[in-house]
Amino acid sequence: MAPSKPSLEMLRALTDENVLRSLMDHPRLTRAEISAHTGISKPTISDSVQRLNERGLVVDTGERTTGRGRVGSYYALAPSTGAALVAGITPQGVIAEAVDVRGAVLARSHSGLGHSDGPHQAARALGEAAADLAARTTVALRTAVVSAADPVDRATGRLVHLPDAPFLVGELDPPAVLAPHVRGPVLVDNDVNWAAQAEHHQGCAVDVADFVYLHLGEGLGCAVVNDGKVRRGHHGLAGEIAHLWTVGPDGTAMLFTEVFAALGLRRPGSTAIDTAALVAESTAGADRAARLRTALARAIGGVLAAAVSLADPRMIVIGGEWGAQADIVAEVREHFARTPRPVPVAVATLARPDLVGARTKAVDELRALIVRSARPDRGEEGQEPSNSRDA
Repeated sequence: MAPSKPSLEMLRALTDENVLRSLMDHPRLTRAEISAHTGISKPTISDSVQRLNERGLVVDTGERTTGRGRVGSYYALAPSTGAALVAGITPQGVIAEAVDVRGAVLARSHSGLGHSDGPHQAARALGEAAADLAARTTVALRTAVVSAADPVDRATGRLVHLPDAPFLVGELDPPAVLAPHVRGPVLVDNDVNWAAQAEHHQGCAVDVADFVYLHLGEGLGCAVVNDGKVRRGHHGLAGEIAHLWTVGPDGTAMLFTEVFAALGLRRPGSTAIDTAALVAESTAGADRAARLRTALARAIGGVLAAAVSLADPRMIVIGGEWGAQADIVAEVREHFARTPRPVPVAVATLARPDLVGARTKAVDELRALIVRSARPDRGEEGQEPSNSRDA
């Protein structure tokens, strides 16, 4: 039986998608330039531009080509195609951005938080940042991607408060907080997962399909990337390593988070690691610094050995406020090399990789929404639920 031919509706939809994606990559193009970029005939492109213009997705900029030959009109995405919101929730505060389809930041907002602030203050800070962006951005916020320094329930997008968690964000519900400000889906994930994705796409783990990203900062986190995908587990709690058993400073078994209590490196009244004190003591050059680095390397090495046993990664990536310190990484490499299954240990290369990863995802989501809205039978209704999901 001869294969069936694609319907006219399908061909039009594919052409419209090609036109839209060309304009996503370029601020303005003529119909002839779109034809050259896509390899689709000029008459077909002209028909598509007319359809998209009638649907309010593409506009004539009013600019015209100059020089010899036929004058051409420049077209661009309509302002109604909107922007995406990117937010990072950390103990220091909420950073929020409105970004366009090319990842350009249209506006940025910051709302402060304290280490002892809870879910109500975090919700207020997130809502204020989103409202500020909405007020200062002339286009609608059609989707949002949130990075949070806490575990995230993958089914609901709510943050999860685990025992001994250093940050008191509790069960914050970012999709509910952002609903008044964002028209479409809200995707939420842990900051370490976003950081791992950023290093995978743009950093030291490019083209590495299987690796473990270890975040060592005020909090402790881990992301497992397998076959190029972050693995989140049934509840979204994969990689929560704080309560993993490892080697304590005295050589006995101890929970990873308790190692820092034993070393006197926690903030007063908190389980958060005092990063400034840790860095200062680990680089002091005295015997205390050497003993500290050895104790840290043994504890970290125990965590890495467990990660290698379970995930079989090609490499380990270490990031975080103190995890990327050269002296600490060198000590970790030396200790880890003596374990039964060592793998290469690399240092994260990106600044604020959590925001980089979330921003990249937000641009992808916004582009997908624009393409879907070009289809006559699909608007923004019927989108996936407002929660975290595999990127």
